[in-house]
Amino acid sequence: MTIGILGAMREEITPLLAKLSNIEEINYAGNTYYKAELSNHNLVIAYSKIGKVNSAITASVLCEHFKIQKLIFSGVAGGIDEDLNIGDLVYATKLLQHDLDLSAFGHPYGFVPESKVFFETDSKLCEIAIKVAKNNNIDLKPAIIASGDQFIASNEKKNWIKDTFKANAIEMEGASVANVCSHFDLPLFVLRAISDSANDSADMDFDKFLETSAKVSAEFVINMIKEI
Repeated sequence: MTIGILGAMREEITPLLAKLSNIEEINYAGNTYYKAELSNHNLVIAYSKIGKVNSAITASVLCEHFKIQKLIFSGVAGGIDEDLNIGDLVYATKLLQHDLDLSAFGHPYGFVPESKVFFETDSKLCEIAIKVAKNNNIDLKPAIIASGDQFIASNEKKNWIKDTFKANAIEMEGASVANVCSHFDLPLFVLRAISDSANDSADMDFDKFLETSAKVSAEFVINMIKEI
C-alpha cells in the first residue's frame, strides 16, 4: 500500500524522516517529496508549507501524481478546549474552515455552495489510532479541528471559533487537506500535538514546543503505519 504522510512545516516531518532509511528525494511541482518503505508499505512524505492553499496543492499532488491510497496528516495545533494542555495528542473526527465567510449571502460560517462546513476523517484509520494509543498508554483525544489562514493568538478570536463551530483545536491546513481527500474519496487521518493554547502567549508557546510536539507526533505515526 502507498501511504502519504503530510506535515505543514519542515520541522513536522524531520523527526519522521530521521526514523527511516534509504530515502529517495523527488522534486515535483515546486516541492520535495520523500519516498521510503516501512512495514511493507511505500511511504511518500512531504511538508506543504504553511496555509490552506499550499496544503491543498501538496495533498492533490500526493493523490494525483503519487497515487497514494491513504493519507496521514501529522503536526501541531493550538488548543481551544480548556482541557487540552501543551503536549496532548488529538485526532480529528471532522474539520472545518473557520475563516470562510459568506454570511453576507445568508450562508453559515465555513460554508460555500456545492460544498459543506464539516469534512469527516476516516473511521477505520481513527480506530487504528485509538488502538495504537491504548497499546502505548497514550491519552489520545477526539477533536473537531478548525483551520484558517491565520495564526490565532487572541483569546477573543479563539473563543469565537470555539463558540461558532464547537471546535477543540485550531491550525492552518487540516480542513483544506480534508476537502481534497473528500473529492478524491481518499481515507484521511489527522493527528495533532498541542503546541500552544491559541491565546495571547501562543507565539511564545509555539516556538518553544514545536520540536517536542513534532517528535511525539512522528513516533505515533510510525506506530500507526505498523498497524495498517
